[in-house]
Amino acid sequence: MDKSILNNISYGMYIVTAKDEKNVGCVINTLTQVTSDDPLISVCINKQNYTNTVIRKTKKFAVSILSEKTNSNIISTFGFKSSKDIDKFDSLSYSLVDNIPVLDENTCGYIICELVDVVDANTHDIFIAKIIDTKKLHDYTPMTYKYYHEVIKGKAPKTAPTYIEETVDTKDKEVWVCNICGYVHEGPLPDGFVCPICGVDASNFKKKE
Repeated sequence: MDKSILNNISYGMYIVTAKDEKNVGCVINTLTQVTSDDPLISVCINKQNYTNTVIRKTKKFAVSILSEKTNSNIISTFGFKSSKDIDKFDSLSYSLVDNIPVLDENTCGYIICELVDVVDANTHDIFIAKIIDTKKLHDYTPMTYKYYHEVIKGKAPKTAPTYIEETVDTKDKEVWVCNICGYVHEGPLPDGFVCPICGVDASNFKKKE
């Protein structure tokens, strides 16, 4: 099976956020509008993500629609780090809407959602939610998954439903792979090396045999 064909399915790029004792959030690319009247949307989030746990508990979440102007560091932070470990909103411009954080800077806008149902999808949960509020913030071009991969050169987190392990020919090559995001570096790791995708240091790289 050639899973690379799945990269031709069209996706957007979003930050899903929620709030319990702290602000939490993660990157997703699997958002679909399900109905037009009394609109519903669906989003798919890995069961390992802390954001999943908070949404299940609070029954509410927000979606910030990323634009092509969004800083790639935001995607790295929300895509490859855990809200359990860090404050992902530190130094970011955001607002609380209905007590849920939404990103302000270089986003197209936001959607506030109320959880209606949860569908078990093996490693992921599909959250079906009712839209209770929306706001357009900027007239920017929305970021697509294709743009993220081809222009920003970003990778999918291992917890993403669209993650595909990169195959590398290691014959006569020294190849190192990031344990966090799967970024592949060819050649020796230089002193002070950090992953250009997720920002971790060289200790998080494993040499591919």
